[in-house]
Amino acid sequence: MDEILKKIDDPELLAQIKKIVPFHGHLSTGAFIGLQMLNITSQLLNIENGDRVFVTCETLNCLPDPFQILCGCTIGNKGLKINNYDKMTVTINKRGKPGQTHVKGIRIFLDPARTINYPIFHAWYMNERKVSHEEAILELIKADDDVYTWEFVDVEVHEKKKKNVIICEICGESFVSWDNKSICIPCSNKKNNFMSDKHGKTDNNEAA
Repeated sequence: MDEILKKIDDPELLAQIKKIVPFHGHLSTGAFIGLQMLNITSQLLNIENGDRVFVTCETLNCLPDPFQILCGCTIGNKGLKINNYDKMTVTINKRGKPGQTHVKGIRIFLDPARTINYPIFHAWYMNERKVSHEEAILELIKADDDVYTWEFVDVEVHEKKKKNVIICEICGESFVSWDNKSICIPCSNKKNNFMSDKHGKTDNNEAA
């Protein structure tokens, strides 16, 4: 990690890394990619410290952590959503104003058509050979925003729904029912699986 820090002159970037490392556990390549994505989109959307932002990450691995520690976007406060498609892709937008149905956001991804210009990093990205985090991150520092592609997108602003707290008629536990169903999701899944197994069985006499 010392070699990485020596290559960074920007004090703000160094300060960001020092926050990420104890939160994530180490400076992984994925976390550094998330950091670069955050800084690129923050400039494009004029995101400032304290702005409420919403992030959708398309992977569980490493990428979401910089947004959690630096932007305060978590699953619990609804600032972070994970669509686990195993893609190095993020969509980010600022909070909409009252009455807005859509806000401007950015979808940014790590573009293999661009990473190919950085062979060491491309080998890491395509899992072609073993590349250390230090080697990969040093390439990312050199590449800066040249390995990313992004586009502006319209992000829908969802209205806040009223909570309906219901007692599940099967397990007796309380749950929030957004569609007024009287059975919680786990019990509903068990019921559907049972019905599927029941209908999928073949009578031995019929099979004979």
